[in-house]
Amino acid sequence: MTTSARLGADAAEAGPGMPAGVYVGAPAGRRFSFELAVHPRSAGQARRLTRARLSGWSVGEDTCETAALVISELVTNALVHTASRVIVCELRDDARRLRISVRDEGCTPGEPHPSPRRPEEEHGRGLLLVEAVSSAWGAQEAGSGLLVWADLRRAGDDAREAEAGADGVRGTGTSWL
Repeated sequence: MTTSARLGADAAEAGPGMPAGVYVGAPAGRRFSFELAVHPRSAGQARRLTRARLSGWSVGEDTCETAALVISELVTNALVHTASRVIVCELRDDARRLRISVRDEGCTPGEPHPSPRRPEEEHGRGLLLVEAVSSAWGAQEAGSGLLVWADLRRAGDDAREAEAGADGVRGTGTSWL
């Protein structure tokens, strides 16, 4: 495992006057990249690294477990459906979302997409699962490979938004009777 340069950053994420690739609202140190050699144990290693980093960032347990599931599915797809020798993973976190990205070295033409499966089949549900637990996901070409990403809402965001109320001002805990 080696630390890698950040994945293909999207200029649309940059704010006015900010360079492309700056994740708006991200606290310092909230970006983590790692490379995995293609190996049957790579998905498990990606889960362990993801859990460890997100725990260190004090990300909630629900978000941490969902992120481990998503990265496992994305890494497994890269292992099974590409001719990659190395897979690059990245976690980016801000107050509203956690983005998980996996970049492969390519081989299979076209973008991945969930496909309907028969109930008795044991494989082929990974992207359906990613779609079900993510607020958004997608894929884009990255050099000769493919970058697949998924966004997770931070666990507890709904509670924080409800606490803030319609005007966006966070409550103080004072009750008016």
